[in-house]
Amino acid sequence: MPTRTEAVMAAIRRRVASRSLTPGEKLPSIRRFARDMQVSPSTVVEAYDRLAAEGLIRSRPGSGFYVAGSPAPVAPRDVEPRLDRAIDPFWVSRQSLDAGPEMLKPGCGWLPADWMPNAAIRRAIRALARADDAVLTDYGATRGSPTLRRLLARQFAAEGLDAGPEQILLTPSGTRAVDLLCRFLLNPGDTVLVDDPCYFNFQALLRAHRAKIVSVPYTPAGPDIALFNEALATHRPRLYITNAALHNPTGATLSPSTAHRVLTAAAAHDLTIVEDEIFADFEPEPSPRLAALDGLSRVIRIGSFSKALSASIRCGYIVARPDWIESLIDLQVATNFGGPSPVAAELVAATLTDGSYRKHLAGLRNRLAKRRREILDPLEGLGVVPWTLPRGGFYLWCRLPEGRDAAEVAKAALREGVVLAPGNVFSVTQSAGDLMRFNVAQMNAQVLRVLAQTLR
Repeated sequence: MPTRTEAVMAAIRRRVASRSLTPGEKLPSIRRFARDMQVSPSTVVEAYDRLAAEGLIRSRPGSGFYVAGSPAPVAPRDVEPRLDRAIDPFWVSRQSLDAGPEMLKPGCGWLPADWMPNAAIRRAIRALARADDAVLTDYGATRGSPTLRRLLARQFAAEGLDAGPEQILLTPSGTRAVDLLCRFLLNPGDTVLVDDPCYFNFQALLRAHRAKIVSVPYTPAGPDIALFNEALATHRPRLYITNAALHNPTGATLSPSTAHRVLTAAAAHDLTIVEDEIFADFEPEPSPRLAALDGLSRVIRIGSFSKALSASIRCGYIVARPDWIESLIDLQVATNFGGPSPVAAELVAATLTDGSYRKHLAGLRNRLAKRRREILDPLEGLGVVPWTLPRGGFYLWCRLPEGRDAAEVAKAALREGVVLAPGNVFSVTQSAGDLMRFNVAQMNAQVLRVLAQTLR
């Protein structure tokens, strides 16, 4: 049921849309319109102010309110998917982020909105309305919310990682955490080692920092250790950036023996490791973590809350040696003037400590396990075979039938309103042309029909 203010706003919008009020024309006086709408003058004042904030009308002091100039019509090409765009590491991101609600997005990297802890988030928002004014208006502290950092420190301690709140730096997002570390640790031309395949935005960020990217093949147990050692000896990379817990895009999990060999090699070659644990909440049981095994000597942990809590409430973190955290704080002040939004940090902390959140995660893991089982059979019926069976999460990294090119399949599917994630956007060496990443939570019968059609 709309409020009285919203009803007044709707009436003005109808008049503008029907052209009974044209651009430049003066609106009825506040008192007259209040009488016509049978509302108070203050209601009309609020409606006019809100419409002026939207840009539909404008105020002339001492004269009244007038209809603003008409916005330029939206051209069809501005809302249609870009079918001609090159399929590069930006392709899936741009297609997914810009897709309208009518588009299906099994190639995207997030859960559907109705899979998220919305009730807990709404409770946190209502509580935030009663927060101190400073939380709603001030810049964030340089390290970020002490409440959230203490909460994270307790979680890390439970898995054997000794990192106090002073070793945790909150950032505006997980992506910004990677960006800060690249600014801090890299010079243009430095070499960075990544997995092949790897999260495509790692590549995009590293290229933005003018780094040289070298990749090592990823296996179901982690990076190929023989080739990992060879890459370290040959290219002398400054950094290795990888996913912990559940690898993106493969869904694989690092084995204990591979973890120890990676750390041994890193120590021998003075390599710093950035371990992104963004999918850790989806694991049924915790897997080996390089940061915990290493004690944050040469491993930096990063993460965020966008996958299991909300992608709209942006907040990430960096966990590292105390001296590095101090330097990163200065760098974040220079580039962001403080930590993440206090509003975002308070919402994250309130949601994480809501009594329902732990149950939400347990239910989410069960729901994803069930969906993976439901999707596997129809995919295999189309000749689409999983590269490995993940322990958790929402990705299936699959090989297409022989002779099928994933990029061409993705382009054909996009014409049918389906955004897919072809393998080579994840591959530095472009060796994943017959592979594709599927988000099982975003799959449905229509996606499978379009996939079957494009694979014929």
